[in-house]
Amino acid sequence: MIAERGARFKRTDGAQLDPMPIALRHRRMKAAQTDRIEIVAGDADEGLRLDRFLALHVPQASRSRLKTLILAGHVSAGDDVLDDPAGRVARGDVVTLDLPPPEAADPQPEAIPLTIVHEDADVIVLDKPAGLIVHPAPGNWTGTLVNALLAHCGDSLSGIGGVKRPGIVHRLDKETSGLIVVAKTDRAHRGLAAQFADHGRSGPLDRCYQAFVWGAPERRAFTVDAPIGRDSHHRQRMAVVRSGGRSAITHVTRIETFGSPPVANRVLCALETGRTHQIRVHLAHVGHPLLGDDVYGAGFRTKAARLSEPARQALEALNRQALHAAVLGFEHPISGEFLRFESPLPSDLARLHAALTGM
Repeated sequence: MIAERGARFKRTDGAQLDPMPIALRHRRMKAAQTDRIEIVAGDADEGLRLDRFLALHVPQASRSRLKTLILAGHVSAGDDVLDDPAGRVARGDVVTLDLPPPEAADPQPEAIPLTIVHEDADVIVLDKPAGLIVHPAPGNWTGTLVNALLAHCGDSLSGIGGVKRPGIVHRLDKETSGLIVVAKTDRAHRGLAAQFADHGRSGPLDRCYQAFVWGAPERRAFTVDAPIGRDSHHRQRMAVVRSGGRSAITHVTRIETFGSPPVANRVLCALETGRTHQIRVHLAHVGHPLLGDDVYGAGFRTKAARLSEPARQALEALNRQALHAAVLGFEHPISGEFLRFESPLPSDLARLHAALTGM
């Protein structure tokens, strides 16, 4: 019983719940679909890991699910988000868990419009809009590219990626627009996966992004070769790390400068590896974060004052990082033909580009 551990549960209206057997508490919470739980740590909780502490007091959720919720920012103490499962709990801490309602285990087909650039019996190439998540994940089981693909392709998608990632061989961040290829058959999936795993080192894979960055890189062309791993201070972010990271290489070419003296630049980024947030992390690492990137470029927000009024308005309206997957080339996994596709800047980035050009 919770009373034996010295913790107290509170309802969100402040009323205190009487201690009760775990099984009974589980039924009551399920019936009421409680989505917010407050736990006050008692003497026996002193020094416990956060994930262990929650696992003891929230038995209706598995420890792995609780860890996912912690990393996703669903746990807090006062105004502080607790996003480190290994963080320690102290006596008297009031820990709040926002527990989402149960979600469907398998993604369902949804009639979401798709911009199809190419489709045949084996692959489909899409121009993904900003704001569309590629595959379902905790908190985002619906409204994803996978849901749209299930509606468009039915059961023809490759099953190698599992029920939550059918046909997915690479991904784009939610707020990154541009080209993505999906496998419709298992044979195509294996062939495409091999190309993306090789990152074009020995094959024809070609991935190039257009990006708008703060400042003006000194060199017209340069390479960022810096390993990327999980940020030790912010577990939901990535960072260039000294040890324990994965090799990451980005080739950058400066193609257009805006303002005098330069305020921003348009660059091309070619990937030699494919790490999470790679372009965003590497450009921030060399002092030229993406315009609109509030995660890796938050310290550059004040530079918006140096933009012209139209450019500042276009940036505010963008509401995302200025990154677009503009070129995608690969060898067709069945025919062996080299396919190359280009995507023009979407309307929001085109407006930003026009406003910056007019400075």
